[in-house]
Amino acid sequence: MKFSVSKEKLLAGLQTVQNVVSTRTTLPILSNVLLRAEAGQVRLTTTDLDVGVSGTIDAQIEKPGGTTLPARRLASIVRELPAAEVQVEVDSKNSATLRCGQSFFKILGLPEEEFPPLPKFDDAKSFSLPQQILRDALKKTSYAISTDETRYVLNGILFSFKENKLTMVATDGRRLGLVDLEVEFPRSQEADIIVPTKCVTELGRLLGDEGEVKMSVGENQVAFEVGGTLLVSKLIEGNYPNYRQVIPGEAKERITLERELFLNAVHRVSLLSSEKSNSVKLIFTKNNIEIAANTPDVGEARESLAVAYKGRDFSIAFNPEFLMAPLRNLPNDEVFLDLIDEMSPGVIKIQSPFLYVLMPMRIS
Repeated sequence: MKFSVSKEKLLAGLQTVQNVVSTRTTLPILSNVLLRAEAGQVRLTTTDLDVGVSGTIDAQIEKPGGTTLPARRLASIVRELPAAEVQVEVDSKNSATLRCGQSFFKILGLPEEEFPPLPKFDDAKSFSLPQQILRDALKKTSYAISTDETRYVLNGILFSFKENKLTMVATDGRRLGLVDLEVEFPRSQEADIIVPTKCVTELGRLLGDEGEVKMSVGENQVAFEVGGTLLVSKLIEGNYPNYRQVIPGEAKERITLERELFLNAVHRVSLLSSEKSNSVKLIFTKNNIEIAANTPDVGEARESLAVAYKGRDFSIAFNPEFLMAPLRNLPNDEVFLDLIDEMSPGVIKIQSPFLYVLMPMRIS
């Protein structure tokens, strides 16, 4: 195999696929990137057996062929090369030489036959979505994914395709983020799948502002085609809990908030909430919210915000980190905080189909 390619293209291609490579693998081949050169392109593929990424770069192919090389080492070498044409040549023993300007490197690889193939999606259900809309939906929900590995069905995002609508849900049991998107598909394509965190993270990196993303759902696998890049992943097996039952009913109070103003105030006050109590209190009085934190051995903080509020006086406490997470990830200037009483979950909403349910904390 022999090809030449610009340093920028080779580096960009490696950066697209290298995040999947596991640093703690017992199989040496999984630390490698598969390079396959043919028909004016080099295809780069990596996998950790759960998630795989494959993408192409344009190159001048002198001799087609394939090999696998250590992904992270190759990327760190290419990153340091001068900005010029890189010539890559691989012999029959999978030993690769890289030449660029005055630099010369020799790297030992493994045969391409050892590399596990990515799954095929022949009879898959397929859906198409604008990249920007899916990226926006991931941003609005992914922070609520559970990191508790004992509840593995919550270690991902639920994609529920029902009645020409895609509902995306993430929850860790104490908060829940939900987005509805309009997608057209026949009834026979309806499906509920749980896409794991690692795949969600990679997908977020791949999605751009323009173009469509094609999604294929197989038996226990999912694939996303973004531009020329293919991302495949195993799905989380199991039943996602009934998220509808944690969404509270009709709100008694709706408070309209300036998102950034409220976010900054909560952030400042939270500097004095301790790891132990880890709560901020929202105290509602006529046309005013007071945000307060009081930690006996540290001190206290208070900040007032003028709001249009005509309801009864009451207070409710939330985990500040959980309260700030959606505010950081929403683009809107205004958000609505819907409340029932001190003990019921609070709900953050915006004008579009999104909601965020947040469990209150006990006020001692």
